[in-house]
Amino acid sequence: MRPEPSSNVRKRAKVLIVDDHPVVRYGLLQMLSNEPDFEICGEAASAQEALALVDQRKPDVAVVDISLKGTNGIELIKQIHAMRPEARILVSSMHDEKLFAERALRAGANGYINKQVAITEMVGAIRRVLSGKVYLSPPMTERMVERAARLDSDASRSVIQRLSDRELEVFSLLGDGLSTREVAQRLNLSVKTIETHRAQIKRKLGLRNSTELIQRAVEWTLRQG
Repeated sequence: MRPEPSSNVRKRAKVLIVDDHPVVRYGLLQMLSNEPDFEICGEAASAQEALALVDQRKPDVAVVDISLKGTNGIELIKQIHAMRPEARILVSSMHDEKLFAERALRAGANGYINKQVAITEMVGAIRRVLSGKVYLSPPMTERMVERAARLDSDASRSVIQRLSDRELEVFSLLGDGLSTREVAQRLNLSVKTIETHRAQIKRKLGLRNSTELIQRAVEWTLRQG
């Protein structure tokens, strides 16, 4: 049994783990529980569970995956940030940092880290966001600094990055093979709304028809792994 911290030890930070893979949650829980300055205040497999725990447990930091069943991680970040602005949010994901890190930061996250990093790096990332700083990998940090230096003209952005968060979510689900109706059910939106998003995606990507849209979505999803 871990001894109780003495009165001169700083209060432990409450950590919430949000991931729909039980093995990942267990691994994070075991790893972070060994840190004397962390206290796991809950774990969630879905956005609904996560929001309930944010309300009940008042975490200091939430470690959130991008890919969740139902509401995706970007939308959850926005909701956590609105519910508890003082909480720090670290995204832990297998998705391409170049595409998702900036979206996560715009949504209210304070850092983005790949799930395959070493344990010490994950712990360091959590401590960094808890200290009020932003955590990104060195290559991503360099990329953002360079882009800021040249003021990031719209022409320099990849076409996919021009999609809104919701459009990217729809695009990704289409790439997973879901129909328009299935996408609507997954996101709790109307079929008409999804059709509007599809039209916007085709326009932004310069696609002529639905066949090209599905083909591009599937190719992109496969590249994401």
